[in-house]
Amino acid sequence: MKDVLVIGGGVAGLVAARECAHLGLSVVVLEAAATVGGAVAGHEVAGLPLDAGAESFAVRGNTVAAFIANLGLTEEIVAPDPAGAWLHLPPHRPGGAPMSVPLPKAGVLGIPGSPLAEDVRRAIGWSGALRAYADRLIPVLKIGRENSLGALVGKRMGPKVLERLVNPVAGGVYATAADDLEVDVVAPGLNRALTTAGSLSGAVTAMRIAAPAGSAVRGLNGGMHRLVDALVTDLGLYDVEIRTNTAAAGFSPVDVRATADDGTETTTRTWAVQLAPAPDADAPADRDGAAGTAPADEPRTLEARHIILAVPAAAALGLLAPLGTEFASLAALDWPVPAAVELATLVLDAPALDAHPRGTGALVAEGTPGVTAKAITHVTAKWAWLDALTPPGRHVIRLSYGRAGAPVPTLGLSDDELQALALRDAAAILGVDLAAAHVAGFARTLWRDSLSPATIGAPERIRRVRDVVDNTPGLDVTGGWLAGTGLASVIPDALAAGIRGRRAVLDL
Repeated sequence: MKDVLVIGGGVAGLVAARECAHLGLSVVVLEAAATVGGAVAGHEVAGLPLDAGAESFAVRGNTVAAFIANLGLTEEIVAPDPAGAWLHLPPHRPGGAPMSVPLPKAGVLGIPGSPLAEDVRRAIGWSGALRAYADRLIPVLKIGRENSLGALVGKRMGPKVLERLVNPVAGGVYATAADDLEVDVVAPGLNRALTTAGSLSGAVTAMRIAAPAGSAVRGLNGGMHRLVDALVTDLGLYDVEIRTNTAAAGFSPVDVRATADDGTETTTRTWAVQLAPAPDADAPADRDGAAGTAPADEPRTLEARHIILAVPAAAALGLLAPLGTEFASLAALDWPVPAAVELATLVLDAPALDAHPRGTGALVAEGTPGVTAKAITHVTAKWAWLDALTPPGRHVIRLSYGRAGAPVPTLGLSDDELQALALRDAAAILGVDLAAAHVAGFARTLWRDSLSPATIGAPERIRRVRDVVDNTPGLDVTGGWLAGTGLASVIPDALAAGIRGRRAVLDL
């Protein structure tokens, strides 16, 4: 019998496990993959330790920095290069060539605060800038309150701002088109500021003035995967058992009744967790790196007083559904199709990239000719710690594939085919000749089941999930699909789940 069993070894699961273990509870973490860390995992490419997923964290609220400080890593927090990102866009006129321009500075989620500024005009042209400026002449009540970010931007500033500025940013941050994003989730206070300022550009300017100075993101010296390493080390100090290659096939409550000498009856709830068959270390790995599965004579079972479910949306809803009608109804809610993204990492010996031609990277507008990727990060240009690890002329770039509502275009490609596509896309976006001879290392990483909690209707769906779970003793759920995008949302939610878990156990 364990005090707490955490299903899922991503950052949410590890953080929740740590919160319980620090009070002396016995904790087991189950992770279906071969390694823990989830979307903050690391990998090695051409001898370089790199992030395979998230590479930074938002500084808002100081929650991540405070947590990192608690792990003793404050001195390792670093800022990215201030050069900023670019946009790679379709031509202004049919028949022209695609263009690359710096991402306008004075904006929120790509919405410009100064529509006639030069950096905005370069991206959307004079006609787009004049249409965006008309936002200042449109009465607020003429349009009213909008739930959809895309609808709000399109109505007030026109299609060019939406397609060439906002959609590339929305796709890069949320893997979702702006039309499907809930304004009050992705830009809290924007609707209220719009009412006060009288225009969308005025609202954006007011929000930027009120925002703290400095870069919106930070990273860790050596990569964000060091956060996972620190968590695993810390959990080891508190005897937390981490079982990788171990998935939960299901779990169910077990109510144990006991009668005291005076005849008083008490009921204690525990949970029986059925484990999937043990992975076979000798079986070949699949495309995603998961080990093959060996048959088991019978399901294995663990018992725990409290369950914290910290897996992606589809897996979580699937595990919850058998618990009863209310839980089954959660899966039937109008959930959007989860997004999937594949990352292609290239290590290149290409001195032409020493000039950092696109700053720290670029976002690609949908429909830009000659490019399949939706974004590129020039990792060595963005992070000084990595630049210091590489000899002159060696560069790391990472391309992202997969847009919301469409299949990931790289899934059917072999490694050689994806490497060739990534090289062509990088050359087109960066404006530098690149060839196979420049490649010193390559890796691909597929992230599935990314369900944004910022889509239209998500707050109500999330409320329904939390209400049902909150009414179930001994059960908690956490993770990015409920908490929000990024570590600044995930870590506080996981801490809260851990606190509830330890309180529930200690109250027994």
